[in-house]
Amino acid sequence: MVPYDHKVQYYETDGMGIVHHSNYIRWFEEARVDLLEQLGFGYDRIEEAGYSGPVLEVSCQYKTMSKFGETVRIEASITQYNGVRMTLHYEVTDKATGALRCTGDSRHCFINAEGKPAILKRCWPEFDAALAANTVKE
Repeated sequence: MVPYDHKVQYYETDGMGIVHHSNYIRWFEEARVDLLEQLGFGYDRIEEAGYSGPVLEVSCQYKTMSKFGETVRIEASITQYNGVRMTLHYEVTDKATGALRCTGDSRHCFINAEGKPAILKRCWPEFDAALAANTVKE
């Protein structure tokens, strides 16, 4: 998969001139959506099919600070997938220097339009196969 690049915006910084910690979680979401698009299952397609993938849990370990004007590279990878739940791992680095900014993980489930768990192997085998084929073990 191709990493996702994000240019740090001024509004993402705080009074100390560094990126506010909450923005890293937003960047994880941007990278997750980009990863799904690369797999051919953009969120528009997922929602049109009547499904969604809400967040169950998210964690972030901050290493170094990002500042306005920098571009960060976010590598997202699926590390666990069981047909209903999926875990992604993220590494955020400074694109120019390679300095590690943070790492993190997010867990998601898949649900149908009624809010019930969706077993993708049964209800959307093509999506299930794409997720399973792109799961990397850490």
